[in-house]
Amino acid sequence: MKILILGAGKMGSFFTDLLSFDHDTAVYDIHPESLRFIYHTQRFTSLEEIDAFKPELCINCVTLKHTLDVFAQVIPHLSADCIISDIASVKTGLKEFYEQSGMRYVSTHPMFGPTFANLGQLSKENAIIISEGDYMGRIFFRDLYQRLGLNICEYTFEEHDETVAYSLGIPFVSTFVFCAVMRHQDAPGTTFKRHMRIARGVLGEDDTLLREILFNPRTTGQVSKIRDELKELIGIIDSKDEAAFAAYLNKIRANIK
Repeated sequence: MKILILGAGKMGSFFTDLLSFDHDTAVYDIHPESLRFIYHTQRFTSLEEIDAFKPELCINCVTLKHTLDVFAQVIPHLSADCIISDIASVKTGLKEFYEQSGMRYVSTHPMFGPTFANLGQLSKENAIIISEGDYMGRIFFRDLYQRLGLNICEYTFEEHDETVAYSLGIPFVSTFVFCAVMRHQDAPGTTFKRHMRIARGVLGEDDTLLREILFNPRTTGQVSKIRDELKELIGIIDSKDEAAFAAYLNKIRANIK
């Protein structure tokens, strides 16, 4: 299959490495320096090169801020039967865009990144395939993710963004709060050091990704739950209510069983 990958960033490079030995691949990026370490694939910096390549599948790996703009630039250079796809972490607006485009489409979200995941060993990681869209496109990505050993879930666009607001929004915000109140420790304990490793990993992510997750319209509702829980916990601490504290521990331990 002829596959065009848009963007030569971390995930664009990952998909290129993954697909280039079994398919005829090309990577398009307007910044030539981003293509320096892209191997075993064609490297494009102009839309005219896409015309000549005639891809059958186009995977958009640019940041969410630019996803729709890049699609708008590239789609006129694709054939009518080319499947367009994205791996965006937030799907807001994409369903409407796809339906208006008239193109075949598939949307997925690999729930891992280079900060924490070992890209050579992904058997403990997850991927989401949006249940709406082109059947053959979904089959392609299901086969691809299964070969990586990923656990695969199917959600609608709406269900995906609800899930991401919870599974990424809450950990990210919790980490931000930890960093905001922390101070240097000369002799940090084990728990503190573990939180620090997580914090360095999260804050080492690209700012665009962090913004995508936090600005997800559904994140506010999830973050407000943290505020409510903190209010309850502060009340227990201030009153030194041992019975209420025991009940609170039982409640939260039940959530992680």
